[in-house]
Amino acid sequence: MDESQYVSELRGYMKKNLVISILFTIVTTVIFGLIYPLVVTGIAQVVFPRQANGELIKSGDKIVGSHLIGQPFTEPGYFWSRPSAAGNAGYDPTASGGSNYAPTNKMLIDRVNASVKQLQPTNPGAPIPVDLVTASGSGLDPDISPAAAEFQIPRVAKERGMTEGDVRALVAKHTRGRQFGILGEPRVNVLDLNLELDGVHPMHKAAAAD
Repeated sequence: MDESQYVSELRGYMKKNLVISILFTIVTTVIFGLIYPLVVTGIAQVVFPRQANGELIKSGDKIVGSHLIGQPFTEPGYFWSRPSAAGNAGYDPTASGGSNYAPTNKMLIDRVNASVKQLQPTNPGAPIPVDLVTASGSGLDPDISPAAAEFQIPRVAKERGMTEGDVRALVAKHTRGRQFGILGEPRVNVLDLNLELDGVHPMHKAAAAD
């Protein structure tokens, strides 16, 4: 085989492989970039519509949040969420993450101390659950522990003019156990609980009672 014939065959071989590569890229893009996502999305919308749409929570016709993403509550008549280090102001769903501060970091210590100082007067003498003064790894945890909810009951009950027993009953109603009995920890969804509080005993009723 002379050199020109060898070069010609080599070019033909390279051209054939290039065509195959391009066709393979197009086919796999269509299958895995279009068909597969559409099929999976369609199945999810039929079988798990609530989960597929982000477990959004509505109050009337208005979307007020999601079961999956935490948000801040600052008024004393509401249960407060965990602190958040997501974004500059916290609770930023586009910047999920923790502070990554070491336990000895002064900024972390100062923030925890500030949270403790804020919480202690609301339930004097009661131990403060750790999740009320520390941020979660995501910074967007929608839940608090039952202990964190219990700590806040006296404040919420006082602000809303309710008995602690009535508030505790609502907390128990919104307390979910471990998934499948073994995964995770018992938890209380803060937004769900606060929405029910507004439903059964709105803040204006508490003000009138005072």
